Amino acid sequence: MRLRKIMLDSMNPSDDVSWQQSALSSLRTHLADQEGELTAFVVDDPSGSGGLAACAAGVIQRSLGSPGNPSGTSGHIFNVCTDPGHRRQGYSRACMEALLAWYKERDVRRVDLHATADGEPLYASLGFDRSAAPSMRLTL
Repeated sequence: MRLRKIMLDSMNPSDDVSWQQSALSSLRTHLADQEGELTAFVVDDPSGSGGLAACAAGVIQRSLGSPGNPSGTSGHIFNVCTDPGHRRQGYSRACMEALLAWYKERDVRRVDLHATADGEPLYASLGFDRSAAPSMRLTL
């Protein structure tokens, strides 16, 4: 949750931490599911502190097929973050490469993510392109 907060604050700084316990509980539940469609890859802090230096999470989403995605299966990557003290060492790349391999093993061929300006060069180097699809959101 510490790295998730760093990532979220990079887009919209907030002092609110009330969501963290619920998010942590949800993460533990999803990761414990043996047939889970959510996973996370991490790099441990090399200092041995027990903390994380970087992480990337992803989920498999199932929908109806389409011409561009006959199986209707897609991936969504989120929570890609490297601790500020460990950046520019390839940790997020390692997490992303492991996550993309996980998708390939599960025959997920379309993967989406939301990118910050700082993350775009990494994602582009891994083959991601900007999507022309418009995005909208409703918060209920």
